[in-house]
Amino acid sequence: MQDDVAKVLVSEEEIEKKCKELAQQIEADYQKKGQVPIIVGLLKGSVPFMAELIKYFTFDCEIDFMKVSSYEGTRSIGDVRIDMDMTLSTKGRPILLVEDIIDTGRTLVSVKKMFKNKGATDVKVVSLLDKPSRRTFDINADYVGFSVPDEFVVGYGLDYNQKYRNLPYIGVLKPEIYED
Repeated sequence: MQDDVAKVLVSEEEIEKKCKELAQQIEADYQKKGQVPIIVGLLKGSVPFMAELIKYFTFDCEIDFMKVSSYEGTRSIGDVRIDMDMTLSTKGRPILLVEDIIDTGRTLVSVKKMFKNKGATDVKVVSLLDKPSRRTFDINADYVGFSVPDEFVVGYGLDYNQKYRNLPYIGVLKPEIYED
């Protein structure tokens, strides 16, 4: 598995340090507003990032998950499907959406709109990675861990055909692995 990675972009230590910083910033921002958000992870990619992030929060928080899909392999399927909705009500509540990577922005635009339609008072986004060069929708995260170049990244939740999620770092997958 590690032999399929061309290079490491972000180490495990860098991710841990950034999660601590993000958690402090997020908590301070919500404390200023006197709010406690529902923290919603987008399955499956956000799980390692969300687990690392929330362990540094000192406020009580509720967590939930959604499963949405917009990719098959390396290609966008052109729409966003809700495969599993969250169980908590968002009506009258602020939401902190946890994402592994912002690529085109299609998923986030759709999910944020859905939360607003369900009565969320505010929807903020924290993303481990941002790939701004691929953006086709006008959206940005409120909190970003790392900006990455337009390369196929895996690890720390990010996958290629459900593999590589368990790598403890963010790496660039060798092109021969995913090119047809």
